[in-house]
Amino acid sequence: MKIGFIGLGNMGVPMARTLMAAGHTITGFDVATAPEGIFMAQSVAEAGADQDTVITMLPNGEILQSVVGDILPGMAPGTLLLDCSTVDVAVARAAAGAAAAAHVLFVDAPVSGGVGGAAAGTLTFMAGGSEEAFMVAEPLFGIMGQRAVHCGAAGAGQAAKICNNMILGATMIATCEAFALADRLGLDRQAMFDVVSTSSGYSWSMNAYCPAPGVGPQSPADNGYRPGFSADLMLKDLRLSQTAAREVNADTPMGRRAAEIYADFVETENGAGKDFSALLPRFETRGRK
Repeated sequence: MKIGFIGLGNMGVPMARTLMAAGHTITGFDVATAPEGIFMAQSVAEAGADQDTVITMLPNGEILQSVVGDILPGMAPGTLLLDCSTVDVAVARAAAGAAAAAHVLFVDAPVSGGVGGAAAGTLTFMAGGSEEAFMVAEPLFGIMGQRAVHCGAAGAGQAAKICNNMILGATMIATCEAFALADRLGLDRQAMFDVVSTSSGYSWSMNAYCPAPGVGPQSPADNGYRPGFSADLMLKDLRLSQTAAREVNADTPMGRRAAEIYADFVETENGAGKDFSALLPRFETRGRK
């Protein structure tokens, strides 16, 4: 298959290389990088022209809207536009509408699994779009990931991603708070982990991505909080969740407060560029307000 891949950052590069290793031909485009071993087009339009599929992995909805406008004129009817970015639900639905008008299939399929999952080909895709479009995309999901869930019509993939990450952001905050409290109560961190990881406080944030260094499986906490999933990206996703909540008049007080905490951490407390679990050292040094 001939695939245009637009957005070759930390996630896009390993995803593109996984597809290349499976025998697909990749034409890439990125405004900032030219990764070794990937043939790079000179423009977005060139990367998208005459391809069987175009995959986008972009930082925000505004850029996605611009890229969609540039590539659709060069895409043949019946080909697939597969967007793996995490963007606002409304933006995904608008992109799907533009693709439909051009007789191009569209799937919004944000991912979970981080850079490690992209490199290992073990991502999870949350997909929105028609059954026909999902069936066309499914073989590519099988190469780049270990699971793809068809969540519904266009935009449903984005809805699933932001709901998932609203839970993740809130539970990571609670996990970090609990470790900081345990420290002040004189409870050993390993004992804390041994109890909570096998009790009703069990969560992915505790069991698979523990924010306490030296406790539980290896995680970014054991690497100076260098990001597997950055606090900046968590803030982006939490803000997307609150945009969606406002649009549908949903009451999400935990999600709203989680967004406020990550905004403080990233924008005023030197949390930018750190893993989203780096809230633990933040809470360690703070007293009750």
